[in-house]
Amino acid sequence: MATKIILDCDPGHDDAVAILLALASPDEIDLLGLTVVGGNVGLQSTVTNALRTTLLANREELPVYAGCPRPIMQPMVTAEHVHGDSGLDTASGELLAVPQTKVQTAHAVNMIIDTVRSHEPETVTLVATGPLTNIATAIAMAPDIVERLQQIVIMGGAFHEPGNITPAAEFNIYVDPHAARSVFECGANIVVFGLDVTHQMLISSARLEAIKNHAGRVGKAVADFLDFFNQYDMSKYGWDGAPLHDPCTIAWLIEPEIFNGRDMAVTVDSNDGPNLGRTVADWYQVTDRKPNAKVMTGGDSDRLFSLVVERLSQL
Repeated sequence: MATKIILDCDPGHDDAVAILLALASPDEIDLLGLTVVGGNVGLQSTVTNALRTTLLANREELPVYAGCPRPIMQPMVTAEHVHGDSGLDTASGELLAVPQTKVQTAHAVNMIIDTVRSHEPETVTLVATGPLTNIATAIAMAPDIVERLQQIVIMGGAFHEPGNITPAAEFNIYVDPHAARSVFECGANIVVFGLDVTHQMLISSARLEAIKNHAGRVGKAVADFLDFFNQYDMSKYGWDGAPLHDPCTIAWLIEPEIFNGRDMAVTVDSNDGPNLGRTVADWYQVTDRKPNAKVMTGGDSDRLFSLVVERLSQL
């Protein structure tokens, strides 16, 4: 039976691939809707990019809900330096088309609450590939949804790996560390893909070429925007491509054997200072804190990209 998910995202190049991967996998993923948060770029642009992605997939009927435009307690931080002014810039300069369909009138937070409450307990999974503001707000407004969730699957955090927005913090957690802390402490079944695993999943030139030539109807467009996405990390780190962060969450739901991890106690530093947004995992159980998350630590990058190419070819 397909896993029912709400994909809470801030598209973003890698978020767009996560959306496409979910839509291309109906036997494993029942995508109930997209809830969108401000993050990689401002909320208006992330919503537009979610709509652009549904059009690319020929799935304009998929509902898109706008959510929180800024973090709970601190000023907004965005990542145009990585994703471009639109949040979904392309190497060719030709942006994805914007569909005629409009965003839903309901707020994303209300959609999350209503959807979880309306389904049988433990049948809905929240997948978060952006800052956790929408999810934390939903839990604050309706704490009863926590025990009704199947799980929360998060792309965020950095454990042994250094941060990518500060030396200590990964971007999604840093943007709203107070939201992240409340989500990690809520008691839900949490699975987290941090930089420790996503930095193993590089969009190499060969993999980019495979997407362009073998990912079917959408391959050329996806390769075009990933080519732009590659440029920042290739220049900054000297890598052969950027990490494909967000689709790891969806790939794990489709084919969990790709990844491996372990249960750990995770905390989020929400104090002002150089460690703001740092995720701290008790790798060796040196404290008496009960594990609250399965932290993914490794994976098979070839299998991930083979899955992406194979599934996108079916759109």
